[in-house]
Amino acid sequence: MASSTFFLLATLVSLASWQGMASDPSPLQDFCVADMHSPVRINGFPCLNPIDVNADHFFKAAMLDIPRNTMGSKVGSNVTLINVMQIPGLNTLGISIARIDYAPLGENPPHTHPRATEILTVLEGTLYVGFVTSNPDNKLFSKVLNKGDVFVFPVGLIHFQFNPNPYKPAVAIAALSSQNPGTITIANAVFGSKPPISDDVLAKAFQVEKGTIDWLQAQFWENNHY
Repeated sequence: MASSTFFLLATLVSLASWQGMASDPSPLQDFCVADMHSPVRINGFPCLNPIDVNADHFFKAAMLDIPRNTMGSKVGSNVTLINVMQIPGLNTLGISIARIDYAPLGENPPHTHPRATEILTVLEGTLYVGFVTSNPDNKLFSKVLNKGDVFVFPVGLIHFQFNPNPYKPAVAIAALSSQNPGTITIANAVFGSKPPISDDVLAKAFQVEKGTIDWLQAQFWENNHY
């Protein structure tokens, strides 16, 4: 009896662990095109009636071939993300794609995707990229990428890309393992939260004077995702 109970408990824990590791729910039919107008609220989007689905629900015209403006960005980058909000047919399929344009010396600053692993390839130029592991090690894994090189950023870890060339732009394409990966830019979240985090808290956390925190919180923390 005890062994049977243990086996059942172990099975339930295994199932719960597997479910916890999954990024997006697995599809239970060929597709589940997002019904953006449904009043039903679920984790993701309800399915549009298959009778009403057409090829346009899986299509987006000429989005990733167009160079994006990076000159107006304080960090010198522009991220064009194609997720379920642009292509409803991505609902439940667990994937999205992005084009990232980098100005000379531009960067996609340290950020995380809470719901996705990212795989990135350089189309033009050179990028210095990296990610940092979780506490307590906080180990940096970094690499200089050239055209055609590929690098992976594990789900949830802080990562970045930087164009070290002061004269030439760079371009990359990234695929992410979620229909809606989410982005948390570290500086924006910490110093640009609304309402702001107490400067007492941040001064203690960063071991600096409160005046430094107040100055950082007064800056305009730009979103480079469009």
